[in-house]
Amino acid sequence: MTITKHQRNLSALVHASTFSRYLIPFGNIIAPLVIWLANKEEHEFVDYNGKQALNFQISLLLYSVVLGIILIPFAMGVLPEIFEVGFWNLADYNNFEGVDIEFDNLDFGKGIFWWPVGLIGLMQLGLSLVNIVFTIIATIRTHEGQFYEYPATIRFIK
Repeated sequence: MTITKHQRNLSALVHASTFSRYLIPFGNIIAPLVIWLANKEEHEFVDYNGKQALNFQISLLLYSVVLGIILIPFAMGVLPEIFEVGFWNLADYNNFEGVDIEFDNLDFGKGIFWWPVGLIGLMQLGLSLVNIVFTIIATIRTHEGQFYEYPATIRFIK
């Protein structure tokens, strides 16, 4: 199969269009989807790269959602501590219409809930860095005419 310059440019655009996530919500999925759907029938190379880019972006979204779900119980444990100190000191205002809000019965001050929140935050940052690095690599390799396959990708679109 001969890959034309037009096919290489379109394929590189599919990968690079995932950076639209920084301008448009879900742009990392919408932009490559539009380019892929418009060109998949005509160009086999664009079809391959569209599937790769979309599968990688959907996989990273899934990984991010799973990390967010894991974070919820830990974040809920940290919330009382956040509201009792600093600017939002609710300890002075804990009597609302006779309803007493007390967080003293749970010991959140020892930091047991902070390390998972920090760790999951670092993992989310790592996912963002992985996204940036591998998208740049895929864009460059695709523009060179190579068939690039992202690592750690679940194949949703076959």
